[in-house]
Parts: sequence; C-alpha cells; structure tokens
Amino acid sequence: MLAATLTAPVAAQTSAVPASGVVAELASSWDEASRLALRSALADRARHGLDRVVFLEEGSAESDDALRAAALRYAGALGRGLLDPTHLHDPYSLPRPIADLAKQLDNALTEGTLREWLAALAPRDEEYARLSLRYLELRALPRDDGDPGIGSGLIEVGDADPRVSAIVEQLVMGEYLPPDAAPDTESPPIYTDRVANAVKALQRDYGIAADRIVGPATLRVLNLGAGDKARAIAVALERRRWLEREPPATRIDVNTAASLLHYYREGVLVDTRRVVAGKPGTETPPLQSPIYRLVANPTWTVPKSIQHGELAGVGAAYLQRHNMELRGGWIVQRSGTDNALGLVKFDMHNEHAIYLHDTSAPELFERSHRHRSHGCVRVEDALGFARMLAEDQGITEAWEAARGGGEQQFVQLSTEIPVRLIYRNVFIDKDGKVAFRTDPYGWNGPIAKALGFAERADTKLRSDETDIAP
Repeated sequence: MLAATLTAPVAAQTSAVPASGVVAELASSWDEASRLALRSALADRARHGLDRVVFLEEGSAESDDALRAAALRYAGALGRGLLDPTHLHDPYSLPRPIADLAKQLDNALTEGTLREWLAALAPRDEEYARLSLRYLELRALPRDDGDPGIGSGLIEVGDADPRVSAIVEQLVMGEYLPPDAAPDTESPPIYTDRVANAVKALQRDYGIAADRIVGPATLRVLNLGAGDKARAIAVALERRRWLEREPPATRIDVNTAASLLHYYREGVLVDTRRVVAGKPGTETPPLQSPIYRLVANPTWTVPKSIQHGELAGVGAAYLQRHNMELRGGWIVQRSGTDNALGLVKFDMHNEHAIYLHDTSAPELFERSHRHRSHGCVRVEDALGFARMLAEDQGITEAWEAARGGGEQQFVQLSTEIPVRLIYRNVFIDKDGKVAFRTDPYGWNGPIAKALGFAERADTKLRSDETDIAP
C-alpha cells in the first residue's frame, strides 16, 4: 500500500494574484464602498478560523494593488483553503473547488457586491456553521497559547478535580471508555481507577509514559483546553474548505482520523461502521476514488514492501501455515477465512493500491485505537456491508452466487460508488455535538502553524504491533 506523505506546508494560495498591469487597469473599481466591504469581511474572518492570518497590514496605505492582493488571498482562503493540500500530502486526490477568483473579484467590484461574493465562498453547510460557531465560543474564553485553559497540576487516582468530567467526556469520544461512562457524582468529580486505566491505554497508544497520571502531554493529546480545541477546529475548518462544495450524493466517506465509515445514499446517511485505517508510517492517504466491483473470496498478492519487510526470510513452513505460496516471485495468499483480505474486497480505481476490504482479525474493531493497516481500510462486518451495496445495486443474486463458489470471483457494480478518504479529527457527531478525536497521524501541526497558531510538540499515535495485512 502507498502511504500518504506529509510534506512541507505552503504559506498561502498565491496563484490567483494577477500581474500589476491588471491592477492598474482596475484601480478605479476600488471605491469607498468596496474598501469598507473588504475591511468588514476581514474583520469577521475569525468565524473561519482565520483570525491569526494577516491579509492586509494594519495602517497600510491600502493602495488598490494591496487591496486587490488581500481580497484575492482572502477569497482563495475561503473558496479553496489557505493552504494547497497537494503540497502537504502526497498523494492527495480529493476534488477541490475550481473558480476563476480574479474574474469573480472584478465582477464583484463592478457590480458593488464584494461583501456578498466573499460571504458566499466558504462552505455553507450546517457542519461548517456549527464548527464556526464553536470556534467563536472557544475563542472568546480567556486563555493564551502558553496556558490554553487546561489548568495546572497533575491528576492522580483519588484526586478530586473539575477537569475529570472533561477527561471522561473525551475518553468516551475516543472510545477509551464506553458511551455510558460518567464521572464520579462527587463535586468536583473523583479521578477513579476506571478512568485512570482508560488514560493508561491512551498513553500507551501515544508513546506517553503509561503511569495513569494526567499531565501536560496527556492533556495535549486529549484536546481538553479551550486553546487546544480552538486550534483543532481552525484546522478542521481549513480542511473543509479544501473540499468541493457539493460532494456526490451517493458516496462512502471514510474518516481516517476517527476510523469510521459513513455510507450516504442520495444524500441521506444510511450506514455507519468502524474501520481499521493505516498506522503512522503507512497512513491511509487523502484520496477520492470509486468502488467499481466486489471481489468474493479474494486472494492476496503480498506487496513487495511487505514481502521484503515483515515477511523477509520466512520459509516454506510459514507459507504453508498461512495458506500462502510463491507465484513468479510473489507471495500469494489463497482464498479462505484466514486470508488477510477476509472474504470480500471492494476494488477501487486508483494507482496507489488503496481499497476497502474484510479482515481475518475482526477483534481489532473493538479497539479504541484502530490504526493498524499498511494504508488500506478494513471494514467492520464487511460481508454485511457488501450485501447492502449489492442490494442497492441490484446485483444480490450475482453476489451471492460468487460468494458461494469458494474461489475468487468478481462482481461488477451497476454504478460506481465514490469513496472519499478524509482525515477529520473534529466533526459533528450523530447527536449534533462537536466531537474531538486525537490527531493520530500528527497532521494538524503544519496546518495550525500556517493558520498562525504557536508551534507545539504534537504527539502522534505510536503503533508498535506487527501486522502484515494491507
């Protein structure tokens, strides 16, 4: 599997800024109303998490040249994102909004609609609006980058501390505690053994000393403070601006940060299930590509990276024990319940050998941390999901016949289904709340820095367990 690579950030979109000759021709377009409209829009940029980004220097002469450059840069940030994700991730193939911003700016200046044009560029869906509102609420709380509102002092078992409620809430969101978990009824709540054990599991996942004591490193991973949460939401808003405004109505969205799959049919969410995504080092890349066929009883041709890595030096006994054989220099695992791909593979069109599939290790879906793969996505109850897709596609009979054959067979979908592999550690959950997950790949840092947040020592997930499956 080809893992996503995080590359150096790009400070801003600049390609939309025209040559100075064009500016001179349009100098008269910047009347006082347009100047006021731009200043007003920039003063309101906090609702997009862009309040730390300078688009127009305070006290500048505000020449037409400077105004136009600021307007285009801000329009680019709203319409396509401040950063270019293709410069952050390799590969990155999620469709982005396309617009001739320079021409649109000219039209807005001519028609006197600059304020309205800028207001219409950012995503206008409910999720973006809720994230924006929560950002403004957190931004209004007293804090600074050095002490982002998480309090001071360690928390040990038996301590009464008002932060325990927020810790429990975040551990529930991260699936380290069950949904019905609640802090002690004491006020302030008590840091119990149960909560401490959940903290220990998180500490192990993130390479923090697993001592069950809540300290600064653990608090940073949990995103407890107002400053941490505001930073995470600003990054989430930026990632949302990278995406096309009208995604396919029927699609599969895989949130690789939260390890969750959402299946939409004609714009309606009809199914949600857990997945196992790529581990740090072999991250699931941000891609969009369609499922075009179901593969019943798949065989698995082991990629050379795994063959020469985890399987280097294995002998005939190992191959026989795992139902594998050598074919033309490649290790191939035959069909069967012990196959690493399980009993169904969802073939996707992309050049990176990334796809969805079943697994022979379903116990992994019960874990809170589900980043174990070499980049592909393992789907909980994949057979049930395949059956659902087959019914929706009108190919149930063909699918069941292929399933029953015992050998690898291919069943084409009637209509390809787009799959978006998207990294979202802040999102709106099924209850309509802003949900915060950890940043398992450590991908938030470069984006937060470009958005003007102070650099910090981000802690990313650590996965030391051996897993040869894709």
